[in-house]
Amino acid sequence: MPAEERPFFLRERVMGDTAVVELHGEIDIVAAPYLTGCLDSLTRSHQPEIVLDLRGMKFMDCSGLSVLCRTRNRVLALGGQLRLVSHDPRFLRLLRLTGLKGCFCVLEELPADIAAADAKGQRAGVIA
Repeated sequence: MPAEERPFFLRERVMGDTAVVELHGEIDIVAAPYLTGCLDSLTRSHQPEIVLDLRGMKFMDCSGLSVLCRTRNRVLALGGQLRLVSHDPRFLRLLRLTGLKGCFCVLEELPADIAAADAKGQRAGVIA
């Protein structure tokens, strides 16, 4: 089954010192263990810089939020930065209702340098 047809898949690429991870589909109890493993591997380096692009996400439950919190804590403990990209009002409401809104840096669009590299076609393939 092609990745785009699975309930969950991600794409990962490195842009300079920043790891960009696009999440697609349903981030739920089924996807959470795999996602945790992927993000844990990215948070092993000193001062990790991670952008999680959630614009392709269709659904997130509490296990998905738990993965985001775990990743945030690991990144901050190493002096790094985690940024989320989402303009989905449902996700933003979820953050607000759970009291997590102020815990994350949430952007509506990819940072300009990453978007410019994407426009030039510097993209990696599907990881999972």
